[in-house]
Amino acid sequence: TEMKRVVGDNATLPCHHQFWQSNGQTLDIEWLLQKPNVKQRVIITFFNNEIYTNDNHASRLSFAGDYLKGDASLLISDLQLTDSGEYHCKVKTGGKYHWSQVNLIVLVKPSKPRCWMEGRLLEGSDVKLSCKSSDGSDPIHYKWERVLDKGKSVGKLPPFALIDLKNPEIVTLRNLTQDSSGVYKCTASNDVGEENCIIEVTMQYVRGMGVVAGAVVGVSFGVLLLILIIWLVFRKKEKKKYDEEEMPNEIREDAEAPKAKLVKPNSLSSSRSGSSRSGASSTQSMVHNSTTRSQRPRPPAVATLKENGQPHGFPQSPPAYTQVVPKTPETPATPKFRPPNPPVGMAFQTV
Repeated sequence: TEMKRVVGDNATLPCHHQFWQSNGQTLDIEWLLQKPNVKQRVIITFFNNEIYTNDNHASRLSFAGDYLKGDASLLISDLQLTDSGEYHCKVKTGGKYHWSQVNLIVLVKPSKPRCWMEGRLLEGSDVKLSCKSSDGSDPIHYKWERVLDKGKSVGKLPPFALIDLKNPEIVTLRNLTQDSSGVYKCTASNDVGEENCIIEVTMQYVRGMGVVAGAVVGVSFGVLLLILIIWLVFRKKEKKKYDEEEMPNEIREDAEAPKAKLVKPNSLSSSRSGSSRSGASSTQSMVHNSTTRSQRPRPPAVATLKENGQPHGFPQSPPAYTQVVPKTPETPATPKFRPPNPPVGMAFQTV
């Protein structure tokens, strides 16, 4: 005989015999427990009108009926998982025996499962519904149903629902529509009990979600654009202020500092008088001087004065010319002294 019971319940293992006795002096009753890979042991016995129990089960084991009148059934209270096994009942009196066997299976009822959902509740998309019990004796079976009429009845899943045969605790709702909305119930069960959980599926429209998402993106872009404009304005003002502060202190590398010029007094007066004359007189004087200079003997070489520290040939101020009346050429006389070096570009005249 096989018997399945739940943890915490009571179990009565049947054993009936026909050895009726009034006092039980010659009656011997034993219950033995046999587990896989474990030696068989006696858990309760009646002998010589006395009941003896194993210390581990003393408080939970007892005879369920009148064992002297043929009911030697065993009562196990507050069942535990360790109580599972093969129980053997042996009744003996004189030379007669009676044997019976009961296979007790202690199971754990499934715990209340947890339901959850994966995916986005948008029209046309897919979502996955799952449930799982954290405790319970195997095998645990799962079943999904759709609750109708506000929980008063259950019905079939939508046409496009897909159940995973290897994992029946998972169901996929494909191509969601408004008709897919509702309450779904998952039931977890085994041989000794069942528990369930529910989950609600509420559809959302893609258009509504698109409008909300577009509005959020638009507002975010506008805020970022405004911040960028403000930053550029302040940047431009700072740069302008910096340029105004740094311009007076800027030193140009290609500009040369002004240099002093050495001017002799005679040259200064000649320059003033020459600058007051007209262009025509200057031109005439230049022609005349060039003619006179060709007729006179060449004066000694005159060293060129380097003005402003510039090398020979550097352009200087234009020379001043003095108008000279032509005279009859005379034999040059030996000069008594050497006149000072005239300025560069001026004619030397011997008196």
